[in-house]
Amino acid sequence: MPHVLSVNTGERTESDHAPLGHTGIDKRPVDTPVHVSAPAEVGSGLAGDHISNHRHHGGPDQAVYAYAREDLDDWAAELGRDLPPGSFGENLTTVGVDLTNARIGERWRMGTALLQVTHPRVPCQTFAGKMGEPGWVKRFTRKALTGAYFRVLEPGVIAAGDPAVLVERPDHDVTIRLAFRALMLEPELLPSLLAAGEHLTDVVRDRVERRVASDPV
Repeated sequence: MPHVLSVNTGERTESDHAPLGHTGIDKRPVDTPVHVSAPAEVGSGLAGDHISNHRHHGGPDQAVYAYAREDLDDWAAELGRDLPPGSFGENLTTVGVDLTNARIGERWRMGTALLQVTHPRVPCQTFAGKMGEPGWVKRFTRKALTGAYFRVLEPGVIAAGDPAVLVERPDHDVTIRLAFRALMLEPELLPSLLAAGEHLTDVVRDRVERRVASDPV
């Protein structure tokens, strides 16, 4: 059964790799249920979770970040090292949830919270510094197992072991994988993201519209 393997939060830690000199990417599993709600403008959707760089992380459209245990296992085999839950800075480590092929706008009930898929994670230098792997940003981009960001539609409480239930799947084919390929690898695919309609975030929609406007007629 699809479920939440762990809920992970992070405290502020100093980092030479972070633009601000500190980060909240070092997420660790917590033993107690965590309240999840939509941040007003900035910050994490999880109580007790720190986000340093509010320009690129957190906020309503990136309130919760989830990564599949299956994808962590794939990376662990490739890298030859253990990757415990939270290794990629994810708030939720899931089992049985195909985040790569999740559609933008999908709704999932996790614990008592209702979450909606928004867009893929884009790797940054802070992530690369945490991993300590040569060429990590390019490597992560090529593999394109990005995990997914969620917005919080209904606040609630999520704990390790809670079921992850697909509530609604939009009638389009814009997946996390397609969105990531368009944003990072194949910009010619950007116009195809418009099929997601109202489910596109403002940031992604602006990127798509600029691409469409720049294309010659």
